[in-house]
Amino acid sequence: MTKVFALTRLGLCIFYLLLITAAGDLHAQTFTVLHNFAGSDGAYPASTLVRDSAGNLYGTTQEGGTSNFGVVFLLKPNGQELFFSFNGSNGKEPFAGLLRDPNGNLYGTTEAGGAVNGGTVFKITKSGKESILYSFQGNLHNDGNFPLGALIGDPKGNLYGTTSKGGGQYGTVFTVNLGGVEKVLHAFSQTDGAYPIGKLLRDAGDNLYGTTSTGGANSPEGGVVFRLDAAGNEVTLYNFCSLANCADGALPQAGLIADGSGNLYGTTYIGGTHGGGTIFKLNAKTGIETVLYSFCSLPVCTDGQSPYSDLLMDTAGNLYGTTVKGGNTNLGVVFKLDTSGNETVLHSFSGTGDGANPYAGLIADHQGNLYGTASMGGANSKGTVFQITP
Repeated sequence: MTKVFALTRLGLCIFYLLLITAAGDLHAQTFTVLHNFAGSDGAYPASTLVRDSAGNLYGTTQEGGTSNFGVVFLLKPNGQELFFSFNGSNGKEPFAGLLRDPNGNLYGTTEAGGAVNGGTVFKITKSGKESILYSFQGNLHNDGNFPLGALIGDPKGNLYGTTSKGGGQYGTVFTVNLGGVEKVLHAFSQTDGAYPIGKLLRDAGDNLYGTTSTGGANSPEGGVVFRLDAAGNEVTLYNFCSLANCADGALPQAGLIADGSGNLYGTTYIGGTHGGGTIFKLNAKTGIETVLYSFCSLPVCTDGQSPYSDLLMDTAGNLYGTTVKGGNTNLGVVFKLDTSGNETVLHSFSGTGDGANPYAGLIADHQGNLYGTASMGGANSKGTVFQITP
């Protein structure tokens, strides 16, 4: 069971080809807690939110609900609603965020539960009816198990994701169609990467891009950025160093985003000049990596430490994200990195009313408001949903 407060397990609208959120230049001014989780309605959210055109927010929590196995929640502008509660047989402990199709159906993964407790791919209709599209069978069947990353889709409705283990041992890239047929597109061998946790990125040529949290040329730690073509051929685009003091970073947990020129952007959990993790840019054609920012550049890491989530890019090229640790009380921050490499802390979590330890990334609306979740803290110490208003 992955807990958001410890890194214990290697832990169309929606069907667009590149996940780059376009929002105006965001300048945070006001932090507001939209919801405090209490347990019955969910607990310990680690997922990035999804927002619909009516302003409703959807997400998951790892625990809480009627069986304490996690929930899918719906946060309306006028209040929170428990949308679906997992019971184990239909999945449990959802770590990743959701994918929403144009019809309002939600798709996601649970880290555990299902037929043999290896995790699931599920669908929830607009009315709240859940069905399991696929139950992972674990190492013995080589189909993968323990999916931690969110799903992406293609225009045909096929879903793509990663499993943090299985496929032999070191995790997989898989696809599931809406008929429930699963196919492993690639099983990692450690030398080409191991234990993928982050969300995939798909380009117009049907290539998939992602990261593995460890493995590669600098195993057992390190981690890689990889590309998988439509035929299932994997290429390692970059191998990260294996030590915390490696300047290029190490242990990337998050997925990637891309700009209009095809450059890839991501984060590493540790490493960089100061050891607190990095924001990096990678030229996918040349394999040249550039560290845009190294965390812990300020005393006691008040600029943030250990980024875990995907980045968000606005139309001006500024990057936004969260760190699990660092900040004024070492409970994480929301940050902005401008195109000149200047980092600004938009919010430093205190662990009390505002939340603590944000594992999830951010989304933005057309007015430039940012939305996210904090995995712990808040009024009930079970996490929060928050908004930052420019």
